[in-house]
Amino acid sequence: MIAICAVLLCCVEVTPAPSQSPPPPVPDRGEPITPIPRPPALDPLKVALGEKLFSDRRISHDNSRTCQYCHDVTTNGASQKRHDLSVDGTELVLNTLTVFNSTLSFRYSWEGKFRTVEADIKASLESPHTMGSSATEIAAKLDADLDMRARFMAAYGRRPEGDDIVDALANFQRTLLTPGSKFDRWLEGDDAALSAEELAGYRLFKSLGCSACHQGVNVGGNLFERHGIFHPLASPEPKILRVPSLRNVATTPPYFHDGSAPTLEDAVRKMALAQLNATLTDQQAHVLVAFLNSLTGTYRGAPVGGSP
Repeated sequence: MIAICAVLLCCVEVTPAPSQSPPPPVPDRGEPITPIPRPPALDPLKVALGEKLFSDRRISHDNSRTCQYCHDVTTNGASQKRHDLSVDGTELVLNTLTVFNSTLSFRYSWEGKFRTVEADIKASLESPHTMGSSATEIAAKLDADLDMRARFMAAYGRRPEGDDIVDALANFQRTLLTPGSKFDRWLEGDDAALSAEELAGYRLFKSLGCSACHQGVNVGGNLFERHGIFHPLASPEPKILRVPSLRNVATTPPYFHDGSAPTLEDAVRKMALAQLNATLTDQQAHVLVAFLNSLTGTYRGAPVGGSP
C-alpha cells in the first residue's frame, strides 16, 4: 500500500560552555518503520540560496513558474491537483509527488529514473514540460542580478554557475524533512502518542502485508513494484513504479500515479484489493486511515498542511 573546551587565555582557565548533548538513542521496537531523522548539517548559505532559487521564476525558460508552483512547501510539498500543468498548458501525465522527505527515498520520480537529487533537479530544469530551461541559461540570468551574484559569491566563492544552481537547490531539498509525527513519537518511546484506533490501524497495516512495500524511514520509497497485481488499480502505464512514501500521505490527495483516487479511504480500499486481493470492511478502512493520519509530520515547527 497506497532524512546529526576548555580554553586557556593568558594562563587563565575559562570554564567551557556545555557542549550540545547528542540525541538520546531511539528505542528499538523491532518495527519495519524507523523515525524521520534530524535534517543534515549543511552550509546555511547554500541552503538559503537554494530556498531563494526554489521560488525564483527565472529558473524557468519563460520566467513563468517556480519549483514552488508544483511543490508548495507552505502546504503539502506538492499540490492539490490531479495533474499539474506543463509549461504549454497541457496536463502533466503523472500526479505530482511531494518534495517533503523525498531525499530519504532511494530513487526519484514515479518511475525511479534518477539516482540522485541533483540528477532529478537537473532533469526538471531541462524538461520541456516543467521548466524548459537549463542550468547554464539560468546562471546567465542570475549573473545579471547583483544581489544574486553576491549570494553566489558568499556561498560558492564565484559568480553563478550551472552546477552551483543545482547544488544549492539540492541542499535546500535535503532540509525538507518532516519529523515529529505522532507515529514517530510512538516509535521513539512515547506509548501515549497513538490512539487505540491508530495503533489498531498500524497492526492491521502489518498483518495485511502493506508493510512489505511500505517500510523503512520513508514508509516506502525504497523499492519498485508492479501495480494491479490482483485487480486493476489505476492507469495501466507505467506498469512498474517506485513505491511512493506514505509520509504525510493524509495531506496529499488525490492519490496514485494518475491521481485517480480522490480520498485516502478510497485509495486504501483500492490498494488493498488491487495489491493484496483484500476487500476491507468499513472498520478496517477506518483504522487504516487513522494510522496513515498519524504519519503527518512537522515542517519548521508546524504540522504539514494541505489536508482536505
